[in-house]
Order: sequence, then C-alpha cells, then structure tokens
Amino acid sequence: MTLYKLGTNLIFAGNRFVEPEEWTRIVREELDLDYVQFSADVLDPFWPKKYIDEYIKRTCVSLDKYNLKVDSIFSGNFSRRHLMLHPDAAGRSLWFEWYKRLIQMGAEMGAFSAGSHFGAMSVRDVNDPPSYRARMSEGIHLWQELSRYAKDLGYKYLFFETMSVARELAHTIQEARDLHEQLNEHSAIPIQYCLDVGHAPAPSDRDACRWIRELGKDTAIIHLQQSDLNHSRHWPFVEEYNQQGVVDPRKVLEAIEASGAEEMFLHFEILHRESFELENRVIPDLKGSVDYWRKYLKSFNEIRLGPTHR
Repeated sequence: MTLYKLGTNLIFAGNRFVEPEEWTRIVREELDLDYVQFSADVLDPFWPKKYIDEYIKRTCVSLDKYNLKVDSIFSGNFSRRHLMLHPDAAGRSLWFEWYKRLIQMGAEMGAFSAGSHFGAMSVRDVNDPPSYRARMSEGIHLWQELSRYAKDLGYKYLFFETMSVARELAHTIQEARDLHEQLNEHSAIPIQYCLDVGHAPAPSDRDACRWIRELGKDTAIIHLQQSDLNHSRHWPFVEEYNQQGVVDPRKVLEAIEASGAEEMFLHFEILHRESFELENRVIPDLKGSVDYWRKYLKSFNEIRLGPTHR
C-alpha cells in the first residue's frame, strides 16, 4: 500500500505571498498541510547571495514555527527555460551552475530532493538529428553530475517532470522510460519521475492515470491540478472546475496503488492568473482543493484499511 504525503508547491505564492512568514502561515493555518515544495519562483538561485542567505534564514525560522517540512525544491513556473539543453555551450554552463545553487538552497531548507523538467531544446536543435543527439548526451551527463553534487549534500534523489511536447522531453511514456533508464545508468542517487495529472502530452498518451500506473513505481512526486483533456490548466479542485475537468481523485489514487509505489508526495500545483475576479479566490480555492482531496484520501484509506483508519 502506498503512503501518501499531501503538500503544495509554491506556485500559488507567486508575487502574492512571497514573504516566508506569510506563505508558511498560509500552508499551516489556512491549508493545514505538512509539506512544501519550494519554488525558484519565490527565490531565484542567481539572486545576490546576501539576500538569499537572509531569506533562507527567515524561511527556516518560519518552517520551525509552523512545523512544516520542505521535502523538495523545484525550478518553478517562471524558470521554465532551456536549462541544461540550452543551444549555446555558455548557456548550458550557466544553467548547470544555476541548478547547483538551487540544490544548495534546498539543502539549507532541509529538502532531500530537487527537480525540474529535464530541459527544453530550441526548435532548431530538436529538428536536427546531430544536434538533438549532442544535446541529449550532454544533458544526461550534466544531470548525472548534479546527482553527485546532490548526494554530497545529503539528498535522497533528484526528479524530472514529464512534459507535453517533444522539445521538453519525456512527452510519451516510452520516451520517459528511456530517459529515466539512461539517467540512472551512472547517477550517484536515484533520478525519479515527477508526474502531473494535468499535462497533455502526445495524443496517444493523454490518459494521466495510465502514466501513473506504468511509471508510478519510480515516481517521487505527482503534481495535482484540475484540468481538461487537452491542456494544463492548473485549475483548483472546486465545483466550478470539477464540472469541467477530467481529473478524478479516486482514479488517480487507484492508479498509484496499481503502480506499486510505496510512497507518494502529492503536491498541489494550482495557479490563479492575475485578474481582478480571481485575486480574492486564491486562498478559498486552495482550501477547497485540499478539502476535496482529503475527502477522497480518507474514503480511499477506509476502503483499503477499514473505517477506523484515517
């Protein structure tokens, strides 16, 4: 049976709740969650070290105050860039250093895992076979180098998120498997999957539950969002969007169990675009989403374990 750990990443914080004293308060007092996936949207590794050090110090104080755990650190929404598949050698070197600093930041907050999408190729590189092979070979090597750096800092694993288009890699189940195998051939610690129930990959692979059933055993984290079939909407799990969306918590949980996963972090990845109508819905929608999933987790556990378990 799978052990579930419910948390949220900080995509919701954006430019709304950037203060560590505020987002920690929200996660504990409003959402009553135990786990946080920290995001480079909130604190970029290339910002001045003095500011980063002070922010992390404030964060650690607030994490202790609210008894929260940063289990992972993630590249975030604003840093969805080429990363270590940049077409320029100088760009790949820059992002490798950026990633090392991300891992260092996470370690200072107590994280034991770090990840992002594997990388994104330029249109020219993905359509030129020699360039494609070169980018892939170097990208895999750089991730393996990062695994050694992360191991030295006490990390348990790294993870890469499966994406929706060929340029961003792992956009089919077979491609994800092949990449996972190659990465782990010479890695110092395991490199796991991060799946997302709302991603819309190749047309033949749009059943999120099939991804979970087939890849869940080697998956560390699943991002939760309500979405329709053909997009990644990052909607909350509230009535308005649950009527439109295709993400069914019971089917997701059944797929996780079927995969044989022993432990799974379920992190909400809910994004409210900046608009007058949505600004005041952020916290209520997050609370509604947590309540919605808690209801299904409780019911699911009662079926598995009996009504005395929660």
